[in-house]
Amino acid sequence: MKTIRLLYPDYLSGGLETYYFGANLMAHILPENKNQPLFKVAVAPPDGKERQVTDGIYAKEEVTAGIRSAMEILEQEKPDKIITIGGNCIVSQASFDYLHGLYDNLGIIWIDAHPDVSQVKDEYPNAHAMVLGSLMGSGDPALSGLMKNRKFQADEILYVGLQGLHDYQEQFLRNAKVNFKVQTEEFVSEKEILEFTERFDHILVHLDIDVLDPGLFHSTYFANGELVGDGSGGGRMTVEDLSGILKLITGKADVVGFTVAEYLPFDEHRLHKMFSSLELFTR
Repeated sequence: MKTIRLLYPDYLSGGLETYYFGANLMAHILPENKNQPLFKVAVAPPDGKERQVTDGIYAKEEVTAGIRSAMEILEQEKPDKIITIGGNCIVSQASFDYLHGLYDNLGIIWIDAHPDVSQVKDEYPNAHAMVLGSLMGSGDPALSGLMKNRKFQADEILYVGLQGLHDYQEQFLRNAKVNFKVQTEEFVSEKEILEFTERFDHILVHLDIDVLDPGLFHSTYFANGELVGDGSGGGRMTVEDLSGILKLITGKADVVGFTVAEYLPFDEHRLHKMFSSLELFTR
């Protein structure tokens, strides 16, 4: 079995430069493993320039170019398992679509405070909020149209950590017949998670760091009071909660794809910018 790590520091899909820095830092945070070679999607470093919204998607051409670049790496390397290091949530599209072409009986556990099923008509232009809808074949053609394998079905998705929804998100999920539970009071149970994994031969895990409580873990979008996004709220999970859930899944299921996304180390990024402004470190 060939396992690779795919470093995919997309930041334009979320409109925030710290996503780029966070992805590269996360690549160092993960434990070293020489048996998992690292490949990097060609994403140009942030340049401070504002992009245009085209057909309802911010930086549309660069975002779709990143997805195509990721797909090219996967098609060339032909891995059996993929650990995708984002960047923001859009990074799961290429990996999960590729793995859907390898494995028939495949379920997705989406660990996230948000459903990621927004559409262009909802007037939020950042594509990171559209990725799961795209994987279900209901995204904008610029995104879903890049997929090479069959779309994921409603009963192949389990949300863990999902918080309050916008009306348009809830309407999408109900129309698509996705079985979801808003988890403001309690998370889905271990029993529900195990019952889901037992239905599939293989599992994909998408982990959005913003599932963590921003009051307890500060490297998440909602720990930064200056940011508003689309008005959504942060997660409720502790690191201990998350650790238990991940150990349960990886201990019981054949996880062939794992994405970690939306890690936003704001303080560390500020330090990086400070040191980058000193000639001592740059000349």
